[in-house]
Amino acid sequence: MRLFHQIAELRTYLHSLRQEEKSVGFVPTMGALHEGHLSLFRRAKADCDIAVASIFVNPTQFGPNEDFQSYPRTLQQDLQLATTVGLDAVFAPDVEEMYPAGFQTKVEVEHLSRPLEGIHRPGHFAGVATVVTKLLNIVQPDRAYFGQKDYQQAVIIERMVRDLNIPTEVVVLPTVREPDGLALSSRNAYLSPEERQKATVLFRALLLAQQALCRGERNAEKIRKEMEAFLGLEPSAWVDYVAIVNPETLESVKTIGEQDTVLVALAVRIGTTRLIDNMLLTAQGASLTPMQLRRGEKG
Repeated sequence: MRLFHQIAELRTYLHSLRQEEKSVGFVPTMGALHEGHLSLFRRAKADCDIAVASIFVNPTQFGPNEDFQSYPRTLQQDLQLATTVGLDAVFAPDVEEMYPAGFQTKVEVEHLSRPLEGIHRPGHFAGVATVVTKLLNIVQPDRAYFGQKDYQQAVIIERMVRDLNIPTEVVVLPTVREPDGLALSSRNAYLSPEERQKATVLFRALLLAQQALCRGERNAEKIRKEMEAFLGLEPSAWVDYVAIVNPETLESVKTIGEQDTVLVALAVRIGTTRLIDNMLLTAQGASLTPMQLRRGEKG
């Protein structure tokens, strides 16, 4: 596995591979790797001749009171994990390499960035879109891989790639979960053992929405309030939002039609740790993967 810190060196390496007509799969990450990341690496490796990942804690997507300084940085451990799944190259630049002196450009996907996370983390998605645009320009992959746990981010990147005519296919893979349902996240490392147990309340709230749909409830607001009430039973949980939205536009829905698919999304603080999760549900309660949604399947 090759490790690159400089853009020019990575581009030289990738240029030589393209001369051999090798396809390139790319996974952008902020490190602190876990099985969710590794699943993306494996898929990139299976789909493409060459699999490349970036490890970069991007400062522009953190707000002034967020955890940029404390975000876990475990490069050596990450490189070992990347090696175990056969990753071909890792790009791990420093901040100055990605944002040199005088940098003043940003990419913003307007409407999709406003709801959900956009309300609670203003400017976050401009930072995400900007750094992903830069990384796609640097790597120029045939395919780029993202996880469903960050669903809004994936939808924004898909829109950005279409709008800017970036010749990369965006592939969104299902959320990887612990056996008790907790979505894998680098921020889970912040949880104490007691908080870790309580954090399953997010997944259980999503299952509650699934059960409500199965019993025939079609009023989105009633389901949302039922979820909020359930989350309120956990004293250590502080709800930022619970939302039921159109999975393409991210606009709130009022009634869930028999042929509809909705995204149920939530953000909850457990102690001082902010966690997000989501589930794609049909009117029959069946959960979908992003790939099934795009194929028009109903579970």
